[in-house]
Amino acid sequence: MPVKILKPTTPGRRQMSTIDYSGLSKKRPEKGLVNTLKKNSGRNNQGKITVRRKGGGHKQKYRIVDFKSIDKKNIEGTVRAIEYDPNRNCFITLVVYKDGEKRYHLAPSGLKVGDTVITGEKTKIKTGNRLQLKNIPQGVEIYNVEINPGRGGQIARGAGTSAKLIALEGERAHVQLPSGEIRLISKECYASIGHIGNEDYSNIKIGKAGRNRWKGKKPKVRGKAMNPVDHPHGGGEGGHPIGLIHPKTPWGAPALGKITRKRKKYSNKLIIKKRKKKNAKK
Repeated sequence: MPVKILKPTTPGRRQMSTIDYSGLSKKRPEKGLVNTLKKNSGRNNQGKITVRRKGGGHKQKYRIVDFKSIDKKNIEGTVRAIEYDPNRNCFITLVVYKDGEKRYHLAPSGLKVGDTVITGEKTKIKTGNRLQLKNIPQGVEIYNVEINPGRGGQIARGAGTSAKLIALEGERAHVQLPSGEIRLISKECYASIGHIGNEDYSNIKIGKAGRNRWKGKKPKVRGKAMNPVDHPHGGGEGGHPIGLIHPKTPWGAPALGKITRKRKKYSNKLIIKKRKKKNAKK
């Protein structure tokens, strides 16, 4: 979907852009595939805030998306609609199977209303089809990739993202993730062919603070703007630096680039090449 530039009728709209949704199906979400979504505003079961800067936002309903499709093996489904989902940055497709059941799937780029999709251990290499990694040719773009067999897709589910099958070796496949990391994954895992649509999502401009409030995001106050009693970065005169040698969280823990991954994590042996660093020198 292309980016839509709005007319500068107000200061907020002057900088604002959005996705052109004219290509989506004009319909309400499927009743049987929708649940109520309760907001917790970043609080846990004790009512304590564990995730800051969350609260408010527009009322939403959760669309139940099928990330597995294993129980629909070799049953052909037809794309009935391509819909907007407020809970994710990509679109979803309403698939109607031959047995009459309806399910939501992630919408890959290029899939249109009326196209057919199918899940199986070995099916045709076609956008939207889902099959095991051992039956996918090397170099093909894939999305909604499983990490553990039967658990459902967990990798490459965001707008415009995709992974790539690099090689098959022994019982595992070499898969390049969107971050650039190359990882070993069981060949029995399932993945869908293609890449997620809505590639222009990263190009939209929010335009005004209120639009973030609609999403349930609250304002963020810089630590350097606080007093010393409120934050380790607080105090000082004027626009003082935070001290890049020891940046801290409000509770004194290291921040801004501190590696938090466990050194002895069990999945380290499955990583062939680490992901690219953001500030790596070229």
